[in-house]
Amino acid sequence: QVQLVESGGGLVQTGDSLRLSCAASGLTFNAYTVGWFRQAPGKEREFVARISWNGGTTDYVDSVKGRFTISRDNAKNTVFLQMNSLKPEDTAVYLCAAVRLRTTSRPSEYNYWGQGTQVTVYS
Repeated sequence: QVQLVESGGGLVQTGDSLRLSCAASGLTFNAYTVGWFRQAPGKEREFVARISWNGGTTDYVDSVKGRFTISRDNAKNTVFLQMNSLKPEDTAVYLCAAVRLRTTSRPSEYNYWGQGTQVTVYS
């Protein structure tokens, strides 16, 4: 049974940092691209960042470039999202997802999803 479990969300002020983690089990982790997505109330799920199965390729939505960094530790079956210089518009539920051996930013193409962790940034 595949499980993705996010952690690290919280309530922070504008300009603060958070580090999200996505711990995976039940899959051959180093064969999966992992993506971070976010969903704010009343809005569609939005791609934030992704990292290839070997960590060699990353991609980000323009609004987080230079502020967020995605990384992975395949020995620990975990992907991280370091979020710096947070803004109120970053407020959302952040979800991680995994897709096997594909390079994609489309939520519909990801096979496995976590439950999400709430990030709230106040000004």
